[in-house]
Amino acid sequence: MSRPVPPVPTDTVAAVTQRRTSRRARDPQAAGRASKVLMYVVLGLGAFTFLFPFYYMLVGSLQTKVDPTLAGAFPSPGNLTVDNYVAINERINLAQGLLNSGIFTGGVLLGTVVFGVLAGYALAILHWRGRGVVFALALLVQVVPFQLLMIPLYVMIARDFGLADSYGGMILPFFINSTAVIIFRQYFVQLPKELWEAARIDGASELRVLWSVALPLVRPAVLTTIILSFIGPWNEFLWPFLITKEAALQPLAVSLANFISNIAASVANPFGAMMAGAVVLSIPAIVLFLFFQRYFVSTDLGSSVKG
Repeated sequence: MSRPVPPVPTDTVAAVTQRRTSRRARDPQAAGRASKVLMYVVLGLGAFTFLFPFYYMLVGSLQTKVDPTLAGAFPSPGNLTVDNYVAINERINLAQGLLNSGIFTGGVLLGTVVFGVLAGYALAILHWRGRGVVFALALLVQVVPFQLLMIPLYVMIARDFGLADSYGGMILPFFINSTAVIIFRQYFVQLPKELWEAARIDGASELRVLWSVALPLVRPAVLTTIILSFIGPWNEFLWPFLITKEAALQPLAVSLANFISNIAASVANPFGAMMAGAVVLSIPAIVLFLFFQRYFVSTDLGSSVKG
């Protein structure tokens, strides 16, 4: 004969129910914390993978003797020196190379932004016959490697234009960038057409509309174009080397390529000198990114239109 089950006190049932409810309430918080920790771990591993080559480059440029082992990533203070920077500066003149790179890259950026804005505005806002064909050609240019055009461009610039051994000969092939044209065109297309209509009703010319209305709204496109266009010419070494053999005109990337292929063995620590040159070459790009990245903000392009 089974014994009767004693009744469970009401306060005990309430306590168990409360504990279960609180446990269910804490579970989403615990899951949220776990997902956040996992996200930071993944981001940390990605950042480490991306930044470690830069760290290794900096450490390698400061080592007196090359240490190819894993311990070389954490050198002892007695193995650190700045002699590698002195050695490579004696061979290729880092200051002159940086100046040449600045002139070359600055000229390319000037043409890229000016012509990119004008062409992008014309393709997006103005209505004229053949606009679609021109835009299709700009897209088609993206699939043609620059190396295929290098020989005819060299013959045209050196023989026909007489711009060999000059900054103009280095800058001219990169002066108009189809990628910049497409970027500006896509940004201008997103802008509400009511802005242009209101400006024209007020009597503004197309140039005034472009300068006073369009450009302030597409500042992220300008910054994106500057950063993307900066990396190419700053690191370009093949075309400037083809145009000029004068060391006084060669950008730093060309001088470093010559150093690696010709005179690296003449220094006590060739790998350290190469690393030192790479550090000097990368500093302006890093500074440019750090300066411009704070201007990349999300904006509502239609916020200036009522309704």
